[in-house]
Amino acid sequence: MMINGRAVKAAYFIGIGGIGMSALAQYFKDRGVVVTGSDRERSPVTELLERKGISVAVPQRAENVSVGVGAVVYSDAVPEDNPERARAKELNIPQLSYFEMLGKVSEGKRSVAVAGTHGKTTTTGMLAKILTDAGAAPTAIIGSIVKDFGSNYVPGASGLFVVEACEYRDHLLELSPEVLVINNLEWDHTDFFPSLGALQETFRKAVERVSEDGVIVTDPSNPNIRPLLAGAKARVIDYTKESAYELRLPGEFNQSNARAAAAAARAALPVISGAVIAQSLASFQGTWRRFEYKGKTVHRADVYDDYAHHPTAAKETLRALRAKTAGRIFVAFHPHLYSRTRDLLDGFAAAFGDADKVFIAPIYAAREIDDGSVSSELLAERIRANGTDAVALGSFDAIEQALVRPGAGDAIMTMGAGDIYKVADRLVAQNPG
Repeated sequence: MMINGRAVKAAYFIGIGGIGMSALAQYFKDRGVVVTGSDRERSPVTELLERKGISVAVPQRAENVSVGVGAVVYSDAVPEDNPERARAKELNIPQLSYFEMLGKVSEGKRSVAVAGTHGKTTTTGMLAKILTDAGAAPTAIIGSIVKDFGSNYVPGASGLFVVEACEYRDHLLELSPEVLVINNLEWDHTDFFPSLGALQETFRKAVERVSEDGVIVTDPSNPNIRPLLAGAKARVIDYTKESAYELRLPGEFNQSNARAAAAAARAALPVISGAVIAQSLASFQGTWRRFEYKGKTVHRADVYDDYAHHPTAAKETLRALRAKTAGRIFVAFHPHLYSRTRDLLDGFAAAFGDADKVFIAPIYAAREIDDGSVSSELLAERIRANGTDAVALGSFDAIEQALVRPGAGDAIMTMGAGDIYKVADRLVAQNPG
């Protein structure tokens, strides 16, 4: 496999358990590259990789990186002083970030990039399924494990390359898509974008980079998107003009995702029939950690899990859950990043109105340091001020114990970008059947 004019026969992925990293690792393996990697801990994703013959080292150690490696790919979560990155530097092994490498491997392909604040993963999964069902044989790199494929990666035989894009640190600008999908746009990644305007500037550049023979699929009436389209050279398609589709997945937000996927499929494959799109969407089973039904607790409460970590995503997910739940709704929310929790605090405080009880886990710090400006206790206080019962608990164990009480007719939703899903898994595992 050629990268920057060099043949790469072996590649090492640092943080290979990341959802995008793991998909890219599978892509490399499919092209004959010997792929190995490492992560901080085992997960369903690392288990998936090992089932596919990719060795994953845990923990990360300098000696894991060998002389024979031709390229190192690293996750954004991996700092420059990581021992494996330091070892790669000693050995003069080229290092590229995940999105840099994604930009390299998608060069020269008919790329379809799915971007926006909410719904990227579901839209990308839907689009990949539509194109696969239509016989277009796309390659797809998706931000979660799609149940229909049993993976976050779809190996393809054509020049179509479907990828979930991310605006964080301007990663979106590493890509050169023929079709750019922008589902929606709200202020997020507040540790990098100081304002909505700064985020819009990145999307403005992405819009202007799509060539005149390309397509932009979006909602041009969205007030945060509309001003970005003034400089577009490409044709703009309004996905909101698509008809509603029969879906297994609940919620108006999933209808929006389906419309965007359908419009993108038509843009990428103009000969596709409406019947193929409708049939494909009707059978789409969803993805890991997106309104995923996990099972029942020992007391017969239904358990769901969702990746929502932005106020709008949390609010819309709970609205959909309320529409299908006769009893009470209990939420275990794992805030992601101090910066996001602090900057979007008002939104989070108002996002849980459809819940009866909210348990707030300690904030997932990820790459950040606690500066004392926000806490799970403060978030719980603000949620209570909006009329929803909320309490901050100090551990997943404490949350799990609190969630044993709901019974038949009630619903439990674990929610957040961290590993709060483990609470849902443990609650269901306690049920003997």
